[in-house]
Amino acid sequence: MSEQFDAARLIFGRLSWESIPLHEPILLATFAGVVLGGLAVLALLTRFKLWGMLWRDWICSIDHKKIGIMYMILGIVMLLRGFADALMMRAQQAAATVDGLGFLPPHHYDQVFTAHGTIMIFFVAMALVTGLMNYVVPLQIGARDVAFPFLNNFSFWMTTAGAILVMVSLFIGEFSTSGWLALSNLGHNPEGVGLDYYIWSLQIAGVGTTLSGINLLVTIIKMRAPGMTLMKMPVFVWTSLCTNALIVASFPVLTATLLLLSLDRYLGTHFFTNDMGGNAMLYVNLIWIWGHPEVYILILPAFGVFSEITATFSRKRLFGYTSMVYATVAITILSYLVWLHHFFTMGSGASVNSFFGITTMIISIPTGAKIFNWLFTMYKGRIRFTVPMMWTVGFMATFAVGGMTGVLLAVPPADFVLHNSLFLIAHFHNVIIGGVVFGLFAAINYWFPKAFGYTLDEFWGKVCFWCWLVGFWVTFTPLYVLGLMGATRRVNVFEDASYNVWLYISFFGVLIVAGGIAAFLMQLWVSFRNREALRDVTGDPWDGRTLEWSTASPTPDYNFAMTPKVYEIDAWWDMKKHGYKRPLAGFKSLHMPKNTGAGFVIAMVATLFGFAMIWHMWLVAGVSFAAVVLISIIHTFNYKRDFYIPASEVAATEDARTELLARNV
Repeated sequence: MSEQFDAARLIFGRLSWESIPLHEPILLATFAGVVLGGLAVLALLTRFKLWGMLWRDWICSIDHKKIGIMYMILGIVMLLRGFADALMMRAQQAAATVDGLGFLPPHHYDQVFTAHGTIMIFFVAMALVTGLMNYVVPLQIGARDVAFPFLNNFSFWMTTAGAILVMVSLFIGEFSTSGWLALSNLGHNPEGVGLDYYIWSLQIAGVGTTLSGINLLVTIIKMRAPGMTLMKMPVFVWTSLCTNALIVASFPVLTATLLLLSLDRYLGTHFFTNDMGGNAMLYVNLIWIWGHPEVYILILPAFGVFSEITATFSRKRLFGYTSMVYATVAITILSYLVWLHHFFTMGSGASVNSFFGITTMIISIPTGAKIFNWLFTMYKGRIRFTVPMMWTVGFMATFAVGGMTGVLLAVPPADFVLHNSLFLIAHFHNVIIGGVVFGLFAAINYWFPKAFGYTLDEFWGKVCFWCWLVGFWVTFTPLYVLGLMGATRRVNVFEDASYNVWLYISFFGVLIVAGGIAAFLMQLWVSFRNREALRDVTGDPWDGRTLEWSTASPTPDYNFAMTPKVYEIDAWWDMKKHGYKRPLAGFKSLHMPKNTGAGFVIAMVATLFGFAMIWHMWLVAGVSFAAVVLISIIHTFNYKRDFYIPASEVAATEDARTELLARNV
């Protein structure tokens, strides 16, 4: 009997029927909805016989464009989950004003706000930003693909694997209650699996992010078209270069930090506890050395998006290209000198606090320079207030306020008062939503025609914009007020009746944002239904400025039949100005890498490994880890992964593309 029990523990570890939260009606209803939705999707895929196409053309694809689209889909799906958590938090605080309890117990509320932050940063913002860079960067630099196509596929599926683990925690066990950076759960080997879900989901997804950063960094440095020097790169490529440099420099720090935290939990070490020489402040420093550059990893690509959009829809060259590049590099360097402002209140001393307060104020200078460059680009321009341009103008107004409140929090005495209040929550969302989210929506509307060959519906795009802009301010202005009144963060029930009206207003604002998300989904649906009427050759009223516009919309598997040569910053505009003609002869067979399912398989086995480590299923963990190593080795020795597109097929495709582009060239 004892041997049988030990075998069961070896296989199932801590996992049991009690691990399923059957006593939580909210979770049971959510689980039922997910199951029914999943069955409906499976039925549709089977009904229309899409399994083969899905596996062959998408899951196994190593085309940077399809991988970029899959990243964007993952980000949108996780946005729905992360926003549902935000809606529950605001609803809980508003409902608790009536009965003093609300509908979320403290332990469940802590899981909700931790999951919200983790999902929104790692699996919404990071997924959307990475997908955007994946799709656009190779097209803008004149490359046929990224430097390591298989690694790109593997990176995506590892990110997806981390997202799967977060979603599994909703129905088996629980998620962490310690915040999106696990700052409040450093006790030695605490009970429960919540922090383990956090650790392994981020470790697995972090592998994908790090490898993606290496891939894009090498792509930009080594695969630019002939003549494209660093100072002839589009600004979006510059911001992507700096972003991926930050990823390569900072994400290994996160990996090492979580590894040390894992050793504390699994092997009884004391890196981050006060016992046996450990120090909790070591964790705080390490996590923020990664955490603050992460903010700029998210915002820098958005700055590149706004630079592209402002120039395009003002029908002018970007004002101050050189200063824009220097500002981007300055932000990248300074982002590593400000991490300690996140814990001014923890006793580092006046000298240390002063240094980091000053560096935090300095980093606002290059950001302000960018704002002025965009404004001067618009000055005397022939501005068209399309949906992307509306997002850009909305960003400038919103982000400016977020920047000013950030400079206020950079003053240590002010931070002592406001650090643990809802004022800080409002500031953080001010820059992340007003900067990153607005930038991503602008990018989706701007580059959607390049990906799918038709534009997005303008009406629903404007509805989405106004709901987000108004909803954001209605949601977070009350949090600024509440923070100044003394309301602390991470609280599910406020007993001070003077807070009530502000909590109601904030909840109403979240409902408006929910309308913006619904309008975005409606925009996608309406645009798909009317795609023939919305067909657009380039999606750019200025006939394009950079190399991505020299390809058809949507772009075929290969990007360029012949590698373009670059002479000016606005390469495609310059080529057309000098009478550029598309080549009609001289095509050669194109060497292309073949799709493979190895990345997907390795990532799914890695998901099983992470789940086994969370639940101490040691046998399953050992077998799955060995399987990951074995599959990787087998894939490494699989040399038959290349094929050629015949010259005749390339010529036929180019003839069709020439005819399509004749109206615009």
